[in-house]
Amino acid sequence: MTGVAPLIRGVPFGALLADKTFDANWLLEELDQRGATAVIPPKANREHKRNYDADAYGWRHLFENYFAKVKEFRGIATRHDKTDSSYAANWNLVATLIALR
Repeated sequence: MTGVAPLIRGVPFGALLADKTFDANWLLEELDQRGATAVIPPKANREHKRNYDADAYGWRHLFENYFAKVKEFRGIATRHDKTDSSYAANWNLVATLIALR
């Protein structure tokens, strides 16, 4: 989990949806200092189980399924587009194709 700290540094957010892998004391403290909600289920070996929003955590599953469908489109997954505008246009196209399935 050493790569998490640089990814969230300077990025504003109100909540972090993550799986049990991210149930680390330092990360929970960081989120608490920022005023962000940790939507992370506790690991099974935690002595003191903490509460988390299970309904919000359910949305994580939907996001993961959506990105699994997006990965079927190789051009988006590997970012073959040269310009930002064509990349955005392809995202819109892929989102439309997924919605029409």
